[in-house]
Amino acid sequence: MKRSLQFFAFLSFALVASNAFSQAVAYVYVADNPNNSSTNEITAWSVARSGKLTPIFGSPFRENVDAMAVDGSHLLAVNHSEPNIDTFVIEKGGTLRYEASSDYAKYSIDDNCPIANQIFFDHTGSSLYIQEFNADCDNTGVASFALNKQTGKLRYIGINITGVFPGDNNAASFIGNNVYAYTAVNSDCMYYGIYGFKRKANGLLVSGGALANYPTPSKDFRRFVPELVAADPTNHLAMLMQPANPPGCTTALPQLATYTVSKTGVISTRSKYSNMPSSLIADPYDMKMSPSGRLLAVAGQQGLQIFHFNGDNPIKKDKGLLTTDPVNQIFWDNSDHLYAISQTTGKLRVYTITPTSVQLAPGSPYAINSPEHLIVQPLVHR
Repeated sequence: MKRSLQFFAFLSFALVASNAFSQAVAYVYVADNPNNSSTNEITAWSVARSGKLTPIFGSPFRENVDAMAVDGSHLLAVNHSEPNIDTFVIEKGGTLRYEASSDYAKYSIDDNCPIANQIFFDHTGSSLYIQEFNADCDNTGVASFALNKQTGKLRYIGINITGVFPGDNNAASFIGNNVYAYTAVNSDCMYYGIYGFKRKANGLLVSGGALANYPTPSKDFRRFVPELVAADPTNHLAMLMQPANPPGCTTALPQLATYTVSKTGVISTRSKYSNMPSSLIADPYDMKMSPSGRLLAVAGQQGLQIFHFNGDNPIKKDKGLLTTDPVNQIFWDNSDHLYAISQTTGKLRVYTITPTSVQLAPGSPYAINSPEHLIVQPLVHR
C-alpha cells in the first residue's frame, strides 16, 4: 500500500510537471557563474502564462559559455575558454543537448586575435552574426555565418570590419524587412557612432544605410551622442542619446529619439530635445523593444525603466524605475513578459507588462549567483 501511494504521488507530480511544460510560453536561459567558479553554467526555466518560472529538467547545464542566441530550435553560445561557438539543440521541455562546436577565429589572419563578444541572429534564424574584438588583429568586426540546422555547424560567409577603438561592440537590431540593422556605441562622448548594416541574399552583413540627421539639441549642449538602438517590427528605431559637448558628455540624463528607416536604409529623425523624454538610467547597459513595438525597456546601473513607443511619434514615459538594482541585460518574450538579470545582486526578475499595466510575476525575483548573460526562446508566436 505504501509503494502504491508513493507511485501515485510520483505520477501526480509527473503529470503536473508535464502539464506545466506543455503550457509553457517561453524558455529562459542564463549563463551564470556559480560560487566564483572558474567555469560558467547555463541555468534554465520554463515560463508559465503568468510569468512564473519552473526549473527545466537537467538544469543547471554544465556548459562553460558566455553570450547566447536562439533561433527557435537551437541555442548557440560563445565558449568561455575556447574560440568556439557551441551549438545546443533545444529539446522538448527546454532541455539542452550539445550538438556541435565551430571555430570562429580560424578565418582571421591570426586565429589568436578574434574575441567573440555579442552574437545575434537575423529574423529568420538562418544567419548568425558574431561581433568580434580584434577581428583582423586591429579592428572590431561583425562576422557572418550560416547555421546548418541538421548538424548545428556554422559555415563562414564573410566579415565586415567596423573600425578602430571603440568600434562596434553591441549586437545590431534588425528592422521588420530583415534587410537593414543598426547599432550604436559611445565611449565618453569622444568616440561614438551609429553603425548601419545591410543583409545580402546569402546572409552576409555589410555596411549599409546612412544617417540623415541627429536630433536638434538645446542651447545648453552642442549635440546628441548615440548610446543604444532598438528596432520595432516595421521601420522605426528607438535611439538612446546622451546630451554632449564632444569631446565630453554633459551631466544631463540620456534622452530617447525616434528614427524612421527609408527603403534604402537611410535613417532620419524629427526628434528634438524638447520632445525627447529623458531616462532615469544615467549609465545604460541594454535597451530592448517589445515584439509588438509598443513598449521600450531601458536597463542600466540605475535599474530598469519602461517607455511607450509609437512609430515616429515622440516616445512617452510610463512610470519611474521598476527596480533600483543594477540591470545588466533584458529580453522580452511574445507573451508580455520582460526578463532582467542583475549580476551584482544575483537576481532574475520577470515582469508582466502591457501598455496599461506593470506587475512583477509570481515567484519573482529569483536568486541566481552572478548571472552574466541572458537569452529567451519564445514558444508563442505573434
